[in-house]
Amino acid sequence: MNPIAAQEFTAEFRDVMASVCTPVTVVTALDGARPHGTTVSAFASLSLDPPMVLVALDRGSDLLTVVRSGGRFGVNVLGRGQDALALTFARKGTDKFDGVDWSLSAGVPRVDAAPGWLACRVADLVDGGDHVVVLGHVEAAARVDHPPLTYHRRTFGTHSAEQE
Repeated sequence: MNPIAAQEFTAEFRDVMASVCTPVTVVTALDGARPHGTTVSAFASLSLDPPMVLVALDRGSDLLTVVRSGGRFGVNVLGRGQDALALTFARKGTDKFDGVDWSLSAGVPRVDAAPGWLACRVADLVDGGDHVVVLGHVEAAARVDHPPLTYHRRTFGTHSAEQE
């Protein structure tokens, strides 16, 4: 593929993927006593028996290094109105947890305000281009009833049921 065609294809691929509505999560892990976290929209349920999920982490991320070494991670499923929290964890830096209420739960950092939460043990790591897909066995879960935070067309929103 020539460079111009490749750029056009990349832009079209990005636009198609931006039109897919995704959940917004903060994936966390513990490095000794220090919490790490990053905003992730590549998150999905994988299996009910056993309970498993998957998240995709950038190959160069500090969080992936921590997940690889510790073998555990948390998934904090964000809710409507938590777009500022998503943006906080989307940026680079080691101070993402500054001013964020969190606790250690089932061995992983849990963002206290997140309406959904999972604690996972790494089952496998699968290379996928510039990301690594982390498959996790879910060992603990909790939720409160609150509309989800979603990302669609490069904008935060929430889900609403279609009218019949």
